[in-house]
Amino acid sequence: MSAADSNARRSATDNFEETLIAIFLGLMTLVTFANVVARYVFNDNILWALETTVFLFAWLVLLGTCYGVKKSLHLGIDIVIARLPERPRKIFGLITIAACLAFSILLLIGSWEYWYPFVTKRAFLEVNDIPMPWFLQFLADWLNEGEKYEKIPRFIPYAVLPISMTLLTWRFIQAGIRIMSGDIHTIIASHEAEEMLEEAVAARETGQKAEG
Repeated sequence: MSAADSNARRSATDNFEETLIAIFLGLMTLVTFANVVARYVFNDNILWALETTVFLFAWLVLLGTCYGVKKSLHLGIDIVIARLPERPRKIFGLITIAACLAFSILLLIGSWEYWYPFVTKRAFLEVNDIPMPWFLQFLADWLNEGEKYEKIPRFIPYAVLPISMTLLTWRFIQAGIRIMSGDIHTIIASHEAEEMLEEAVAARETGQKAEG
């Protein structure tokens, strides 16, 4: 595989959460705004709006968790580890990754075992309010013995569980590789605020010296 192909694959993977998060955030905002307008301007209500925003928010949160791992945005305490030499710090980082991988793999297995029956034995179960789009009715022939869905089947919104847990596991694997290569030493948020404060103080002191 060429370097260009590798970069293209890595870029496609890295942009996956960002694209979906932007789509779901935009849809959630649009649906909520439309429902507010319908309620307060036209004295009406979009019946499926609330349930739609709940599902969109769930997708947003779970995919945002994966994005947070990729960008090291999750909060944590590294007062001790940050002061260790490089080798022990790397070891503790890999131990952290191992624990996170064990956790995410358990979640992946559990989410798959929860979601898969909704595609097989419980494929007839629908959500409460969201109508089934016409272009997805082909799923009825595949999974519901040809009986058309009135509302979207539950396996569609619930699919975020195995998808997000698979992606979360992949992000932890990527973080482990980056720790082993020395690119990072932790998967939690860095001390950017402290660094910015130190830079601001240094700039202020420099300015005072220049004035003096």
